[in-house]
Amino acid sequence: MINKTLVLTYLYLLIYILLSSGVILYNKWVLSPKYFNFPLPITLTMIHMGFSGAVAFLLVRVFKVVTPVKMSFEIYATCVIPISAFFASSLWFGNTAYLHISVAFIQMLKALMPVATFVMAVVCGTDKPRCDVFLNMLLVSVGVVISSYGEIHFNVVGTLYQVTGIFAEALRLVLTQVLLQKKGLTLNPITSLYYIAPCSFVFLFVPWYLLEKPEMQVSQIQFNLWIFFSNALCALALNFSIFLVIGRTGAVTIRVAGVLKDWILIALSTVIFPESTITGLNITGYAIALCGVVMYNYIKVKDVRASQQPAESLPERITKDWKLEKKSSDIFVPNNSSDSGRGGSGGNGAASDLKVDEEAPLLSTSRLSHIGRTHLIRDP
Repeated sequence: MINKTLVLTYLYLLIYILLSSGVILYNKWVLSPKYFNFPLPITLTMIHMGFSGAVAFLLVRVFKVVTPVKMSFEIYATCVIPISAFFASSLWFGNTAYLHISVAFIQMLKALMPVATFVMAVVCGTDKPRCDVFLNMLLVSVGVVISSYGEIHFNVVGTLYQVTGIFAEALRLVLTQVLLQKKGLTLNPITSLYYIAPCSFVFLFVPWYLLEKPEMQVSQIQFNLWIFFSNALCALALNFSIFLVIGRTGAVTIRVAGVLKDWILIALSTVIFPESTITGLNITGYAIALCGVVMYNYIKVKDVRASQQPAESLPERITKDWKLEKKSSDIFVPNNSSDSGRGGSGGNGAASDLKVDEEAPLLSTSRLSHIGRTHLIRDP
């Protein structure tokens, strides 16, 4: 029998990899002077934000697919606006980098994301300096430096744009954790676009007016409605595919899929854009950086699981008749000791409603329901 859930999971992963790679290659093709020749990255980003915001508005206010989050002006001003500013900045700088450096080299530079995120988390006080993480960050940095040294068409301006965009995105992620999560707000992809996309559009208007509007007035820029509509639609679909993937997989699977996507994208970019040349030093440096990224991901996943597991080992907890203290309504407490013999199927049935993390260690018994399902959570 074919496991339909497993097939759907791999299908969503495939869609995510294809859309993520497709959006990056599509943006490069649109912006590159050698191809579609629309060298206006801020304008392209504003088209994405305007389209996403309009679709989100229709889904929330007209079709009422999701319910908007109750948000006060204070929360919007202190949380959404700063996050939107850094989100807009990361997209602006990231898209501008396509004008100067190849897609393959951009993906290699993106290996710096864990470094940037860790640095920003330490600066903002959400993480503490650790020797093991620092060694991983050092390994990633050395790999990126080697890869940059091996880049034939190295461009300082494009590299600075991409690295700045990476740090802006890292700061956005940290601010999202600090500002939104601490206030108890959870935004799904639709509500995120509903609140953040219009605000990002406004932030991009100022640099667009100063930098790109004069250029559009003096140069002949071709505008193809179908090209920009399909490009914005792909970007919107990518946001939804990320939501589907996160909902069906665990942390390790998502990270592995991301690494696989990067390698596929590097290979595809050299075929679609022949001017992108990859050297042996590029690959060596990127492989070293990926080793650091993989080790960092392993440490973070292990830390999350360790923080969610009880102090005692799992076998010790199993032998104690599942006497768990009810600290929140999310944790299932059996009505009596006989429930443990049924693997959590009795009682109020809450355990059966909880989904097992696919990345959780497999046990020889079904008694993962009380501990595993409540303490092993996904790290998106």
